[in-house]
Amino acid sequence: MVRWLMQLAASRVRLGFVFTAFAFFAIAAPATAQDVALSNGNTAWIMTSTALVLFMTLPGLALFYGGLVRAKNVLSVLMHCTAIACLASVLWLIAVYSLAFGNGGPLGEWIGGLDKFFLSGVTVDSMSGDIPETVYFMFQMTFAIITPALIVGAYVERIRFSAVCLFSGAWLIVVYAPVCHWVWGGGWLAGKGVMDFAGGLVVHVTAGISALVVATMLGARHGFPREISPPHSPGMVMTGAAMLWVGWFGFNAGSALAANGSAGMAMTVTHISAATASLTWMTIEWMRYGRPSLVGLVTGTIAGLATITPASGFVGPIGGFLLGISAGIVCFAMVQIVKYRLKIDDSLDVFAVHGVGGALGSLLVAFFADTAFGGRGLSDTVTMGSAFGVQLTAVIVIAAWSAIASFVLLKIIDAAVGLRVDGDQEVEGLDITAHGERGYDI
Repeated sequence: MVRWLMQLAASRVRLGFVFTAFAFFAIAAPATAQDVALSNGNTAWIMTSTALVLFMTLPGLALFYGGLVRAKNVLSVLMHCTAIACLASVLWLIAVYSLAFGNGGPLGEWIGGLDKFFLSGVTVDSMSGDIPETVYFMFQMTFAIITPALIVGAYVERIRFSAVCLFSGAWLIVVYAPVCHWVWGGGWLAGKGVMDFAGGLVVHVTAGISALVVATMLGARHGFPREISPPHSPGMVMTGAAMLWVGWFGFNAGSALAANGSAGMAMTVTHISAATASLTWMTIEWMRYGRPSLVGLVTGTIAGLATITPASGFVGPIGGFLLGISAGIVCFAMVQIVKYRLKIDDSLDVFAVHGVGGALGSLLVAFFADTAFGGRGLSDTVTMGSAFGVQLTAVIVIAAWSAIASFVLLKIIDAAVGLRVDGDQEVEGLDITAHGERGYDI
């Protein structure tokens, strides 16, 4: 009996030790799988990047565009950029995020579904990779904000404000959402292995092509091109460009969706491309006109930033340098072609800088991503030729869709509310005629 009691006591001691050890490790270990998945560092970086990308539109793009127009229209440009930011934010919540990143079911290769309508089912615990889905939602929202805002540069000084609002909202749903889904939301181009790290296709090609269509359909400003006054505030232009340059680090490096080496390299090549394109543009202008201008210098900056965007996560410093040179040369040439040969009043060069730059970077990444140029390299089953074929297909299809859809939307809006202000309003300026305010009390 005594021996049995001793054995029972010993077994209970062993059982107690096992239980205590289990409890200790249970307490010491993370409580849930979600705690393991969440990366505080990545979350903090993407939240920072979100603020940087919003900073690109408000106030960066607004000031950049505002300084380029005449003094009597500066407030109208600020109004366009701000109103578009608000409108895009609300539409992103209602349906555009779901159409871009939702589950499209049988149509999933072409468009997302409405499963995330009004962020349905998304809570504080919902995750997108190792960051909260709310953070991913906000980061992607800032891209949806700046893309239609880029188009503002094509129609300044002569468009009805009602047309701006209707076109921007409809364009987000009809153009931006499906293209975003094709490339980033698991659609058909993603399945083909398209490379668009931060939006050369999704942002710059869509906006640039649509801008060209708007400028063509709207018609030139009175007196274009010889009687158009130069930018009223080059200092404001430079201030806005500087904000865009800084914010672009969130745009490109943030697209790594992690605080890692890929983000660091994207930041590095972004800066190299911007600086190189600026010097290239300045040099060409200096040689051609005998003196370099501040507006020309920072226009080169934006061209370099747009061109590196699709390639920023795939190329190395050499690729960034070569893309910067290419951007400065090609985008400068396209400005001259659009304005003076084609005589299209794409007022602030959206197509030549963003559309051409985004397409150029999207095509050249097929070559500069190779390890021979210090890039990350292509997969074993992909050659430069096959990669270029995919990139070219994406550029052509996205450009065609953007052009056709924009044309149809503009026709409908023109019939509904009209696109262009009347001649007297254009001469007096949109600040006072459309918004009842003046930028300057002179």
